[in-house]
Amino acid sequence: MHRRLSFVAAATLLSLPAQALAAEDRAFDVPKGSLSTALPVISRQAGVSISVVDAKLWQARIKRVHGRMSVEEAIQRLLKGSDARAVRVSATSWRIESRPLAPRLAHRPAPPPRQVPQPRAREPSQDMVAAAQDEIIVTASKTDLPYSHFAGVVTQLSGGDLAFGGERGMESILSRTATVSSTHLGSGRNKLFIRGIADSSFTGPTQSTVGQYLGDIRLSYNAPDPDLRLYDVDNVEILEGPQGTLYGAGSLGGIIRVVPKAPDPRAMSVQAIAGVSLTQHGDPGGDIAAIANLPVGDNGHALRLVGYMLTDGGYIDNPLRGQNDVNRVHVRGGRGAFRFDAGDDWTVDLGGVFQSIKSSDAQYADKAADPLTRNSMVEQNASARYGLGTIVVMKDWDGLHFQSSNAFIDHRLFERFDASLPEAPPGSVVTAGAVDVERLFAPVQVTPLSTVPRVLDQRNATRMFVSENRLSRPYHDGLGWVVGASFIDNRARQNREYGYGPLRAVLPGVTNKITEVTGYAEATVEVMPDLVAAGGIRLSHARLGGMAEGVSFALSQEGRATTASRSETDLLPSFSLLATPLHNLRLYARYQEGFRPGGLAVDGNFVRRFLNDQVRTWEAGVRFGDKGQSLFDASIAVSHSRWRNIQADFIDSTGFPTTANIGDGRITSVSGALAMRPTEALTFELGAVYNHSRVDDLALEILPVFDSAPGRLGRIPNVASHAVRGSVNYATVIGDEDFRLNGWANYVGPSRLGIGPVLGESQGDYIDTGLAMRVGNDRRGLSLTLTNLFDSRGNRFSLGTPFVEGNAGFMTPLRPRTLRIAVDVAY
Repeated sequence: MHRRLSFVAAATLLSLPAQALAAEDRAFDVPKGSLSTALPVISRQAGVSISVVDAKLWQARIKRVHGRMSVEEAIQRLLKGSDARAVRVSATSWRIESRPLAPRLAHRPAPPPRQVPQPRAREPSQDMVAAAQDEIIVTASKTDLPYSHFAGVVTQLSGGDLAFGGERGMESILSRTATVSSTHLGSGRNKLFIRGIADSSFTGPTQSTVGQYLGDIRLSYNAPDPDLRLYDVDNVEILEGPQGTLYGAGSLGGIIRVVPKAPDPRAMSVQAIAGVSLTQHGDPGGDIAAIANLPVGDNGHALRLVGYMLTDGGYIDNPLRGQNDVNRVHVRGGRGAFRFDAGDDWTVDLGGVFQSIKSSDAQYADKAADPLTRNSMVEQNASARYGLGTIVVMKDWDGLHFQSSNAFIDHRLFERFDASLPEAPPGSVVTAGAVDVERLFAPVQVTPLSTVPRVLDQRNATRMFVSENRLSRPYHDGLGWVVGASFIDNRARQNREYGYGPLRAVLPGVTNKITEVTGYAEATVEVMPDLVAAGGIRLSHARLGGMAEGVSFALSQEGRATTASRSETDLLPSFSLLATPLHNLRLYARYQEGFRPGGLAVDGNFVRRFLNDQVRTWEAGVRFGDKGQSLFDASIAVSHSRWRNIQADFIDSTGFPTTANIGDGRITSVSGALAMRPTEALTFELGAVYNHSRVDDLALEILPVFDSAPGRLGRIPNVASHAVRGSVNYATVIGDEDFRLNGWANYVGPSRLGIGPVLGESQGDYIDTGLAMRVGNDRRGLSLTLTNLFDSRGNRFSLGTPFVEGNAGFMTPLRPRTLRIAVDVAY
């Protein structure tokens, strides 16, 4: 259906002027040694980000810093007598560079006597191999381990890169990495996967395979990705899994750790962003956000606030209901943090997050219909509400760091699916899975059910309390370690019901409870020059319980699998070696384990009990090049995983999604990345991943569902066999303004939707492209972004609704070509 583009007016945001930067004394205790070991310590104690431009400076010898003083004085004392100097980049960031011997210019005439604006440091790389200034330390290691001593490949995305071109939540991360993938039911409803560890397309009782964190706070347990918007973020770290030793259950594929910017007691600042977007074949959208940092008093206290509203215009038409652009999405949310300096190097952070997502209708289209069209009898709206409250207590003393992170999470999700029945012959009995619908509504005089649209409503409610307490020695002088204990109490409830106009038929649901107590320890030691070893262990004890919801009294009296409880204990070891035979060459090998506890899942009128699953992974890799300094740097990693008792969702014999242990599998993954920097202004990046997976030992109890023989199930679902990402980044200074241009193209290879014959649909095999540009400076800017340059359709996800009988197949297309124009201001 042809439709001209719609236009809307952009809003202009005004902000309050900022106060001048204030100097504040802090307590410092930084041991002498090399810059690489001291930098993480002083960065944390100062509460600022410090980048290093020249890789040769990492081994520079620095002096001890002890006592109360300003951040500037502490950094100057640290570098005194060395060949390095510190340059203030902003109120919360510094850059360390080589001290020039004399003014010099290469291949350029002498500048005129007038003052010339100095170009800023080159924009950080935004792909898989980041520059040195982006990867100062791997904070997700919990020992502030320098990347040069980390056995693995860490993806670190800077907050500036994620916001460049428009903030899109998890989509901003997916478009910048080849190893992270997702389902595409809709914002707030998706499941994430890393390195081919994928279980299913639905959000059921199984725990996530990817651990998501905001700072050191776990965001969810067995709920979908909350898709929090990434405004005012310092960086995002992605560690490929398993990461069971440090992060426990639910990190089979790895972790995604979002590090928000901390409140800054030294200066007031206000930022604002506003944009409008125009979608071809669809409705317009817009976004607006504000960020404020407010010092409170003169004792080191500060408040930081973030608020935002976004609307994504719809582009799917539903001719059957006479509606156009039905899949509009509204996002509202905010984040707040108050930092309290309690004295004697004690710091208390109080924080909160709230976000609401409302989807007017589903995101999928019919394969057999016209492009961007779906014929559905009902509106399939969805809503997600996420709330988080946090208390984090920290203290530094004598080279040690203590941290207690505590949070309460409330996560609600409502989903409506089209479950309309096909036309039935007169006098026939209509059933809903195992539910006799005519009998349920026998006392009520209604129109024949075959002509009434039917919906299935599903409600998930998750409440979780999590607490982690740890003591660590940040890595320096060849040693770093961490010991800790954590407690998790999670309760997840899922209810479902059919709806026929005003009538409702309750279907069986399930409640899962888990209480987990864990202790862990890990140490990293430089056993000899150029050889680093790490090892750790985690002991987890979990008590699981569950019960069926909405089961008839007669069935519950029979006790037929309506309740269950048990305890399980898991031991997760890990070890790794990292060798540096040459200055710019690093070889590593590591072994890790991960697990997920079992639970209960709905199975017809009963519940199905499923067991815990476990992943064991061997990985080896090589990293080459000085990051950000040499002409190119690269990495390649090969991993092999053995997955036992795979927990997966599939369509059971009654037509409903359920969960079971489907068998054992093997996954081999090869990933690589390359970055080339022919000039200081120009960067080319390329990343790729190949996954080969098989379910090679199908569980006998589910063979009747699949009508198959053992070993015939095929590859693990929802993960493309291969994916490639390429990007180019150009940054320079034109007059008094910065100019940046970034273009990217992502190819996502083919995959299958799920497990079993009903979910055997193919998906993937498409290319996504984009181009972003910004002109401005630190105080103001104008940006232009164009996504899906060729207006391609593709098929990101083949699941529309599993409850419509006889459908011809579904597809979730890419958002059509979209233009976004935005302004940003800061004071």
